[in-house]
Order: sequence, then C-alpha cells, then structure tokens
Amino acid sequence: MPDPLRLDLPILLPEIPDARDACAVRLVDALAATPGVSRAHVVEAADGQPAQLCLHYDPAVVALPTLRRKAEQAGAQITGRFGHVLWEVRGLGYQSRARTVTTRLAALPGVAEATANARGPLRIEFDRDATTEARLREALDGLGVTVVGTEPDEVAEPDEVAEVTHDDHDGHDHGPGEHDDHAGHGPGGHGGHSHGGIFGEKTEIIFAGLSGLCVALGWTLGAFTGLPESVPFGLYLAAIFFGGWFTVTEAVGSIRAGRFEIDFLMIVAAAGAAALGEWFEAALLLALFSIGHGLEGYAMGRARRAIEALSELAPETAIVRRDGAEQEIPVGELRVGDTVIVKTNARLPADGFVAKGTSAVNQAPVTGESVPVDKKPVEDASAALNAPDAVGPESRVFAGTLNGTGALEVVVTHTSGESTLARVVQMVAEAETEQSPTQRFTDRFERVFVPAVLALVVALLVGPPALKALGVWVTEPFHVSFYRAMAVLVAASPCALAIATPSAVLSGVARAGRSGVLVKGGGPLEALGAVTVVAFDKTGTLTEGAPRVVDVVPTDGATEAELLEAAVAVERLSDHPLARAVVAYGDEKGAQRVEAHDLQSVTGFGVRATLGGEAVGVGKSAMFEGGLPAALKAEVERLEADGRTTFVVQRGAHFLGVVGLMDAPRAAARDTIARLRALGVQRMVMISGDNQRVADAVARAVGLDEARGDLLPDDKVAAIKALAAEGRVAMVGDGVNDAPAMASATVGIAMGAAGSDVALETADVALMGDDLTQLPFAVGLSRRTRGIIRQNLWISLGMVAFLVPATLWGLHIGPAVALHEGSTLVVVFNALRLLAYRDAGESAS
Repeated sequence: MPDPLRLDLPILLPEIPDARDACAVRLVDALAATPGVSRAHVVEAADGQPAQLCLHYDPAVVALPTLRRKAEQAGAQITGRFGHVLWEVRGLGYQSRARTVTTRLAALPGVAEATANARGPLRIEFDRDATTEARLREALDGLGVTVVGTEPDEVAEPDEVAEVTHDDHDGHDHGPGEHDDHAGHGPGGHGGHSHGGIFGEKTEIIFAGLSGLCVALGWTLGAFTGLPESVPFGLYLAAIFFGGWFTVTEAVGSIRAGRFEIDFLMIVAAAGAAALGEWFEAALLLALFSIGHGLEGYAMGRARRAIEALSELAPETAIVRRDGAEQEIPVGELRVGDTVIVKTNARLPADGFVAKGTSAVNQAPVTGESVPVDKKPVEDASAALNAPDAVGPESRVFAGTLNGTGALEVVVTHTSGESTLARVVQMVAEAETEQSPTQRFTDRFERVFVPAVLALVVALLVGPPALKALGVWVTEPFHVSFYRAMAVLVAASPCALAIATPSAVLSGVARAGRSGVLVKGGGPLEALGAVTVVAFDKTGTLTEGAPRVVDVVPTDGATEAELLEAAVAVERLSDHPLARAVVAYGDEKGAQRVEAHDLQSVTGFGVRATLGGEAVGVGKSAMFEGGLPAALKAEVERLEADGRTTFVVQRGAHFLGVVGLMDAPRAAARDTIARLRALGVQRMVMISGDNQRVADAVARAVGLDEARGDLLPDDKVAAIKALAAEGRVAMVGDGVNDAPAMASATVGIAMGAAGSDVALETADVALMGDDLTQLPFAVGLSRRTRGIIRQNLWISLGMVAFLVPATLWGLHIGPAVALHEGSTLVVVFNALRLLAYRDAGESAS
C-alpha cells in the first residue's frame, strides 16, 4: 500500500462549518465505497493544517489521479446537493412546541434532519434535489413559525408550498434550489412574531392575560354579587376561548405529528371538567396553563436575547479609505485589505490589525478581558496582511470591540461574515441546538412517561365501571372518577421537566459567552462541570508562550558567533515560537546573516537544513545519533536542571554548542491552580513536549501535582487516556498543536481562541482571551449549571410525585393546576439565575 492520499477538506467541501458536518460523513461514505479504497476517514485540523480527507487505496485497482478526481467530483456533488440552514425563528416559546415542529419538519420531503429548540435557533439539513430553502420557510409559516431575517432569492410556487406544508405529501421531486444556503443563516435581525395574531408577537401573552382576567372577574361576580349565573358563565367561556386558542392549536399540531404532548393533556383535562359542569375549573386550568406558557416563553426569550446581543455588537457601517477618499459603506461590503477609519469611542467594524494610531481597545465582548488593551501599529503592514495570523496581540483587533480615546486606521483581514465575532455568534447558535446528556435522558423519559400517564387516566376512567360490572362493590359515581382522572392528568403532565434542562443550558451558554468563554453546547457544559482531572500544556498555557534565549554556550573549538550564525540561519526557516526567539536573539546580537536551505522537521525533536553545503541540525539531544560529547552533555544537563529548554547545534560532524531558552510561568498560573482546587478539581497535571527537568521546574513554580515531559503528540494522547482512568479529564492547550490530546479528553479547552480558526473548531470550550483566569470561571459556571439542572429535575419530578397521589386522594384541579404551573415557572426562573453568575476572581476584578 502506498502512502494515503490526503486532500484538504475545506477545498472538497468549501461550505461546511467543520469536519464533523454531516456532509463530511457523506463524502467519507461515498469514497469508502469506491473500488480500491480500503479506508476513508477525516483527519482533524492540527498543527496549523486544515482538516483533511485521508484515503487509503490500492494503486493496482484505482489510480491516484482517478481517486483525486473522484474525491473532487463527490465533494462538488455533495456541496451542490445538500444544504444546511441555521435560522433564528419566532414561535418556539416552549419545548413541547419545539418537539412538535421538529417532528413535522422531519416528515417533509427532502428534509434529512431537523432540530428545533425553545432555547435557540432552528437547524435544518435538506436535499436540494427534493426541496428548497423557500419551501422550508413556507412550511414553517404553515406551522406558525416565522424565520427572522432576509427572505431568500427564490420563491416557491403556491401549489408547491401547499404540497410541502401538507402532511399527506407525495414526495415529488421539485428540483434543486438555486440559493446557496449550505452555511445557513446565523441569528440576528428583528421582526417576526410568535404564532402571529391580532397583537403580533404579543398575541399569546395577551390572550393568556385576558383569559386570567375573565376567570378572576367571573369568579368575583359569581361569589360576591347577585348577578345571574349566565354572566360568570359567559366570562368562563371567554376565558376558555382565550386560554385554549393556542393550546388547541398546539395540541392539534402535536397529534398530527404523532405525539401526545402536554398541550393535548391539558385540553383533555379542561374538556373533562367542562363536561362535568365545572366551568370555573376548566377556565382556570386553561388560563393558568396559557399564562405559564406565555411567561415561560418570555423568560426563555430573555436568556436568548443575551446571546443575540452578541450579533448586534458590530456596527452596521464603516468608514473606509479607497482611492485616497474616505466613504461610509455597509460592513458587509468591506474587503480584505481595506483600510477602515475607527474614530474614538466607536466600535470596530471588522477583524484586522492596526496600521496607524495608538489607543486602548475594550475587547471584553470578544475575549472577556476586564480592562482595555493597548494597541499599536504593526511595523510592516504588507507583511502583516500576507501573514495575519502572525500579527501580535498588541496590534490585532476584532469586530465588535470598542475603541478608546485614540483614532485608529485598521487594515481588514477578515470580512464581516468571517470575523471572530461572527464565528462566535454562529457557533453559539449551533451550540444551542445541541442537546446535553441530561436533556436526552429527560426526552427519553417523557416518551415513556406521557403514554404511561394516559394509561393511568384510562384505568381511572374505566376501572370503577368495570369493577361494578364484575359485581365488585363500588359506590363511587362515575362523575367523581372522571373528575379524579382529569385532575391526575393535570398533575402528571411533565411541563417543568420538559424545560428544566434547556433553560439552564441556554442561560449557562449565554453567561459564558458574555465573559469571553465559548461553550459548544449542553454536552461540554455539563461535562466541564464534572471534571476532576485537568491536564495543561506548558508553552503558552501555563507559561507566557514567549520564550527568550538566556544562555549561549559554545563547545571547545567553536565561537559564540559561529554557534549563533548556524542556529539563526536554520531557525529562520521555521515558524516555531522557539525558533522565532532564537532568530530575535541573533538579530539583537548582530549575528551574521547567511541563508540555509532544505528545511526538514524531525517531529518532536528539532529541525535539519543545509548551510554552505553542510548539514546543520538544531534540536534536542535525542535527535543526534551516537549521543553528545561528554562535556556538551554535562552542559546540557546543567542548563536543563535550571529549567532551561535546550537546543544543541551540530554543523557537519562538529557540535557547535547549546542554546538555552526560558519561558517564564504566567503570573496568574499559581492563583488559577489554587482556585481550581477550591472548586473541587482533585488532580492537575502538565503534559509537555519539553524535557522533564524544565517541566518539573514549571510545575513546582505554579503548584501542579505532576509534570510529564519529553512527550511527543502521540504520547500526550496516551497520557490523557491514562488520566481518564482517574476521572473525567479536561485538556487545556492552544487548540493547534494540542488538538489530538484535546480530542481525547472529556473536554478540550483552547486558550486564546480569538482570531484562531483552528482553536475555535477543535475545542469543546474556547477561552477567547489569552487569560488563564477565565478557566476557573468556566469550571465554576459549569458546576453551577449542573447544580441548577439537578435542582430543576428535583423540583419538576418532586412536584409530579406530590401531585399525582394528592389528586388521587381528592385534590381539586384548581390547586393542582396552580402548583403544576408554579413549578414550571420556578424551574425557568431558577435557571435564569445563571445569567447573574459571578465567581470569586470576577468579583475581585
């Protein structure tokens, strides 16, 4: 077998959000079925390289050019055929309705997958050969769900819309759409309404209020005045109309979707009470239920708006200099390379670097940093534009951040849709559609629990008559049994359970995002709260990440100038941080500038190149076969004992000496470790590719339990797997070189993710700022979220456990409804407490 063929996945599928997208799975499956291909898989992005499609093939069966062409054709076919949309919608105020909409959408022709949540946007994956984006929007309109944002370019014909929105579809192929929507549409925009109606988006809550008012007025007039009974009766009917309008709509929708949701249970109970002549209780049930749903939607909307506010941070227009003249244009028209003028106290319109001017920029919306960061111009704007990722943090700026008192000229490096802020908004929106383990459990529980409730109600209805028919002595009249069954139906409806986890997850994700911590969904949020072991990378995580040369020790027969000349010439070809430190030191000392060629990386050990016709090696001691001379080896050991990272330099067959570098621990590292211990993290370990003595020195300085050095990337993965035997493990790194280890951990956490596409894509949790103190905040928030979820589950299940026997023993529908809906609101507002979460470090700042 030859070496496997590797193709960049973003080129094959240019519109997919990341390597875990369903279209990447389709591409792998399609190529795995190709004759001659023994294995097809995706290699995650790492070491600055994009995600790649890796194909293991037999050249005797399929030629390399043919395989490459097949991969490109399959990617183009999949990209053109399958679309993804991520829409902000109105009309999903609560979870039971979201489940109904999900089921109805999944039944539409051409829809491969649909996910709707009361707490976040709607995500649909569809086949363009069977439907279009316009038809999906029309189908949602038919379900009472409105998409927020711009209408698509294409418009479905009326007869096509009717076919899609009707359940009895025939699966006709309507042809592919022309609108490019693979990447979807992020949240944002305004407009739309929940359910619609004469009062727009407020119709449901107004109807609920009118229902409650009619119930209260009817009961007051009936109890304290001598008015005819027809007056309270008419008010009760009005209350049933207003309270039942949307409830009946939802019940019908859930039944058509093949589900028995809570709305249906409420309608049955209200109809039963009315059939017994208990009009007040029927009206009270629907009034309280509709008020509870309206308030639940309001509370969920408040948490959702905390996230939507992120998308509103970037300004709508920018002042750009083109052809020597300044003009104001929409930010969507900015191009890479444009120079924008940012006035004092104005928000930055795009990601870029400072070309002129100095100022302090408030980056809190993106990185969570509590104080403004001083910015200064780059030395070479052309070089910075060619390599924007190499621009230092003192010159890099982000869209949505707030400029201080100095005017800036900023060169744009990312368009508005590709800025760090836009990516964060998009990823947070996608995270909201992901279910946490607890929510998946509660959904499975409900699928069993609701039919069990219906079975219990049927047993309560038919049990007494059946026993009487069998000759068993039963004195209870049927209307009493019927009333009890309706009360049990109300008591056992799991309203609070349905919203217990989603409300907490939404609030937790929103609170984290507000402080510059991106959590990719409920799964990582819950998992981080359960972590007991934390593994840290060293360089750039526990240390400053800016090593500097502190020792240059030539061997006998070599001079410091010769040593620096060879080391700098080779390291100038590398972009490794240690290499840049060597080059900077050499330039500072005036080392002679000579050019090396043919750089080769020896993974995990160092680099080799050719200089003046001679081979030059720069790297760890282990890279050199035959070992080091005794004197040089002793010098290396002495430097490493002092916590230095060492590079040995060899030119030809002669060793020139050793270079020692040091990367100082972060000032906040020791305090961060102490705060994590206070939060309950039991074990903290450093895993590093640096030598063991350097790792030990840093570990002692910051207070870690253990340091493991001399680890290659594969060794780091093995170390994470070994630590997993001690508990749930979080791996903290920079998201690039540590991607394999992060993927092996329970939770991967990337630091300094702002501006780093790789870090944003590979991590489960991204600390946007290069600030280690964000880590205890993230862990503390996750632990608090887990606690809130547990509280909510106890409240919801406890109320059901109390009400079911209480109603069996005579508790009336009225009090049962009040307690039932009260527990739902308690659960939601308990979750909203997370929006005000502060940890000790944040308070101190």
